[in-house]
Amino acid sequence: MSTTALTEAAMTQHGAAVGDWSGPASKRIVTGYGFWIFILSDIVLFSALFATFAVLLGQTAGGPSGRDLFDLRNVAIETGFLLASSFTCGMASIAADERNAKWFQLAMAVTCALGLGFLVLEVQEFVSLVARGAGPTRSAFLSAFFTLVGCHGLHVSAGMLWLLTMMAQVFTKGFRPDIQRRILCFALFWHALDIIWIAVFTIVYLLGSAK
Repeated sequence: MSTTALTEAAMTQHGAAVGDWSGPASKRIVTGYGFWIFILSDIVLFSALFATFAVLLGQTAGGPSGRDLFDLRNVAIETGFLLASSFTCGMASIAADERNAKWFQLAMAVTCALGLGFLVLEVQEFVSLVARGAGPTRSAFLSAFFTLVGCHGLHVSAGMLWLLTMMAQVFTKGFRPDIQRRILCFALFWHALDIIWIAVFTIVYLLGSAK
């Protein structure tokens, strides 16, 4: 084959490759991109709460500080639960991509159990603090603490309801394209909550305990 023919063949192949990637993005990509924008707006909300907590960290009004109140062992267990749930959520996403309903349901059930364990420990912490007279109205520091950590807990609770909904939809309707996109959005949401919790653990509990 001549050099000219080889060049024309290469150009044709390149054009075909470019053509394969042209046109509008798939619904899955558009949905994922749009949901990332939502997550970024949520991160802005938490950033404001973190900034508020940092400003009010020392405003205890003569009451207990984080060093007096926080049980880091309990918080470490909470963190372990949530990080493990992120792993099982990832396994559920892989199972969904493989259209393996059995492993998807199992991984989501474990994720739900770990999330529930996290919430139980968090509620126990809140109840214990209130019982010790360290409720959200005791000081500005505690108001900021309950608002920030409670907001994250509400997000986890909403995520668990979403998780159960996805399990039910896959059970009744299978892995339809629209359901696959919802699973993608749920996974992004759940992993984002884990990242935010790492910031909560570091800024609220570790730094708060040092005060």
